[in-house]
Amino acid sequence: MSQIIEYATLLDEAAHHATEVSQFDLESRLSLEHAYAIQAASVERRIARGEWRVGVKMGFTSRAKMIQMGLSDVIWGRLTDGMQVEEGTAIDFSRYVHPRVEPEIAFVLKRPLAGDVTGPQALAAVEAIAPALEIIDSRYKDFKFTLPEVIADNASSSGFVIGPWCDPGIDFANLGLTVTIDGRVVQVGSTAALLGHPLRSLVAAARLSAQAGEPLQAGWIVMAGGATPAEWIKPGQHVSVEMERLGRAGFHVKA
Repeated sequence: MSQIIEYATLLDEAAHHATEVSQFDLESRLSLEHAYAIQAASVERRIARGEWRVGVKMGFTSRAKMIQMGLSDVIWGRLTDGMQVEEGTAIDFSRYVHPRVEPEIAFVLKRPLAGDVTGPQALAAVEAIAPALEIIDSRYKDFKFTLPEVIADNASSSGFVIGPWCDPGIDFANLGLTVTIDGRVVQVGSTAALLGHPLRSLVAAARLSAQAGEPLQAGWIVMAGGATPAEWIKPGQHVSVEMERLGRAGFHVKA
């Protein structure tokens, strides 16, 4: 238990002050159970400072990435209100260590959703969907980490931007999208990259969060995972995602 608190404190302080830390599990000996315990303890420190939980984010939702990491399941992290960036506003680059951005689709729930649910059951709990961007930021030096380390570091979750909320009755299985930085398209993809259908990511979120004793709540946001590879961001840039039928979300990076 003392080691969990030690690592949670280390990672929370690194995120809070935007400082690098050295890897502590170079040989991946830390169990995933302990990695998630570190994540939970780290986020609890945020909550103790006055933030509150607003949802979860999913990671490694690409089949290719899961195979690359030797995984049979996705990973997840916890979102707090302090991570949300209002659409169209500017972020302070100095708040991050190695910031990158990836396009996602976001869900907001109108009722709790927990345990082993079907796709239709998950969709019935959705109030709205939106185009979104996640700012990911590993706190480890040189952006190098093992699987347990990235889970402990809240699955690299650091910020998220939500675009216009839309009717979840829209078919969002295979929506085309582009990521643009300073007016130049840097990534092209589709929501189908998320486990073949983004709804599968929401189903996984319901199962995994319930297993952790933190079932998805009404009003929570679920970030479904990156639909393309992540892009590095730099001071002075404007970043946006344009998603078919759903619209646009973006932010500036202060120079």
